[in-house]
Amino acid sequence: MLKNMQRILKNIVAIFLVAMFFSCANSVQEVNDFLADKNLPVGESVNVKHVYKDSGRIVFRLNTPLLYDFSNRENHPYSEYPKGIKLVTIDKKGIDSTTVTGNYAISYSKTSISELIGDVVIYNHTEKSELLTPQLYWDQKTNYVFTDKKFTLITEGDTIHGVGFESNMDLSGWVLKKISGNLKIKEE
Repeated sequence: MLKNMQRILKNIVAIFLVAMFFSCANSVQEVNDFLADKNLPVGESVNVKHVYKDSGRIVFRLNTPLLYDFSNRENHPYSEYPKGIKLVTIDKKGIDSTTVTGNYAISYSKTSISELIGDVVIYNHTEKSELLTPQLYWDQKTNYVFTDKKFTLITEGDTIHGVGFESNMDLSGWVLKKISGNLKIKEE
């Protein structure tokens, strides 16, 4: 009688476990929806070193200690770099052209706009010019950067301060707003 009870109990436990196993099946879409509802990333990467190429040529390198992938957002998918980012653009000769760093970054895939926050620095290796600002937006489609925050631009021995800056990613073609500082002007 005791053996029959043990056998019945084992069968009940086995049926219960099988029922639990099959009731936990979720589709990928259900998991993504759950993560989006809870504002959780669909992926997390640590110590990312990524190389972007175009037609077999390295265009830029990206390094970040932490990357969150929120591509499961239907309206505004994005990638978040909560511990900072370092981006190095490469010229056609394969030489580092421009380095961009910031303490935090977020990049929206639908609009191709990225925002960098906290000690943002753009350094042009060729011209030896440097931009310092607390916040910067980067339009990846046009390679254009802009901010409406304070900035310091150091170039050819000049230091220019202002509020509001626009230029190409390589710090060429500036539009400076509300500027101050000492400038050297070349007479021709």
